[in-house]
Amino acid sequence: MNEQHQEILAVMTRTRLLAILRTTDQQLAARAMRAAVDGGFRMVEFTLNTPGALELIAEFSSDPRIIVGAGTVMTIDDVRRSIDAGARFIVSPHTDAEIIRETRVHNAVSVPGAYTPSEMLHADRSGADFIKLFPSPADIAQYVRQIIGPLPHLRIVPTAGVTPENYQDVLKAGATGVGFVSSLFTPADMDARNFDAIRKRAEQITSTIEPAGD
Repeated sequence: MNEQHQEILAVMTRTRLLAILRTTDQQLAARAMRAAVDGGFRMVEFTLNTPGALELIAEFSSDPRIIVGAGTVMTIDDVRRSIDAGARFIVSPHTDAEIIRETRVHNAVSVPGAYTPSEMLHADRSGADFIKLFPSPADIAQYVRQIIGPLPHLRIVPTAGVTPENYQDVLKAGATGVGFVSSLFTPADMDARNFDAIRKRAEQITSTIEPAGD
């Protein structure tokens, strides 16, 4: 683990809150994510099945306040292209040891998806830095609490199903961080291009939590 990797890992661990955007319109993605950043988010993710995702990663990674990641990363080539564009963390919906290794070769942070304890341990032993809890259980906080009990070394980051109403309970249960998807970028606001509502929701979320300690 080199200095660059350690620094990214430390900042992500402190930041805890991740804005995740998946849409079919590049301009809409840029404006919506900018609203989330204006509202206080400092860790953002663009999924690679969003049009222009690599351009968005490059654009937002030029902002020194933000750590930018790539999501829905499915291949080694995806890893390389994302990191070349400026991604500092790589997220997948599944666990692929080759993707984890390639991510670590480039000193980026690896966040593969897993659901069961066995899947999470496989991801951890393959070199994952964080584990994306995916898909979402009905009670995220209770599920995280049950996993962390016997496996306290796992750094779990739930995404799907995290909301402004439940995220603090999820963090208190032992999650290292949480990701907001449609609960931040609601379909109604995205359809209406209501970026002010997204900004205000981001402010509500980011203003009610203290950063984690080092």
